[in-house]
Amino acid sequence: MTPPDHPVRELTGLPAPAKLNLFLHITGRRADGYHLLQSVFMLVDWQDTIDLVLREDGQLSREDSGTRLALPDNDLCVRAADALRQATGCTLGAHIRLHKQIPAEAGMGGGSSDAATCLIGLNRLWHLGLARAELARIGLALGADVPFFIGGHNAWVEGVGEQLTPVHLPRRRFVVVKPPTGASTPKIFASPALKRDTKTATMQGFAADENAEAMLDMEKLFAHTRNDLQPVAQGLCPDIERCILWLFSQGLQGRMTGSGSAVFAPLPDAFDALAPLPEGWVARICSSLDAHPLTDWISG
Repeated sequence: MTPPDHPVRELTGLPAPAKLNLFLHITGRRADGYHLLQSVFMLVDWQDTIDLVLREDGQLSREDSGTRLALPDNDLCVRAADALRQATGCTLGAHIRLHKQIPAEAGMGGGSSDAATCLIGLNRLWHLGLARAELARIGLALGADVPFFIGGHNAWVEGVGEQLTPVHLPRRRFVVVKPPTGASTPKIFASPALKRDTKTATMQGFAADENAEAMLDMEKLFAHTRNDLQPVAQGLCPDIERCILWLFSQGLQGRMTGSGSAVFAPLPDAFDALAPLPEGWVARICSSLDAHPLTDWISG
């Protein structure tokens, strides 16, 4: 998708892709209680889409796939729009139409991706001209994952999720499975059973070759990493283990993404069909993305 080169009053079909955590290690805990982590975030083509319509009356409104919603205080799309206006002094408004496809409580960053796409799109609709770093700063106040989607590239992630180093990943297909139940992220991180002392890794340790440190080897990543949240999450949400067993029955090695409850597995090249799903589950075969579809909409 290329950005419009003339003023517009409406932007439609803006993509908000999901992400997968290829691994997630908890390496420590800060004095303020925030957990230190390492991960690789990978963009995939399971995505929401967003339409933005200019409102000159300064009001913000939102609907979800044709259903007009009350605007709760925690609505990330509206919060993103309001934060962008506060940061710039913009007096314009917008109607936000969200077409939701990414499952909720999946660990796939759907809400954060929606917020990032709203920031990127409104930056253009309102002719604000903010650079990537400025949008990322606004996004960080909305959620730790929002700057990743604004950054636009797959990334090696450290700190509390705010330290992002772009990386190249080989293109792969994955099956992603989401049961109807979810696990509480606060309960996972509060659990005394959570492993918090995984040894710190380096990007170089997973390089595809010693002369290309930014290209990571997918096989090494899966063979030598894990999701430290998964054992605790499985205790809180038994459906996560059922997803893993369902994938195993098809010869696939599953792993939870983020704080769940979605589980994913890399697919061999010849794989093209899934077994029937249990009632209430959703699954999709996804492909990795090299970059966010809107990455060229932002400078810097």
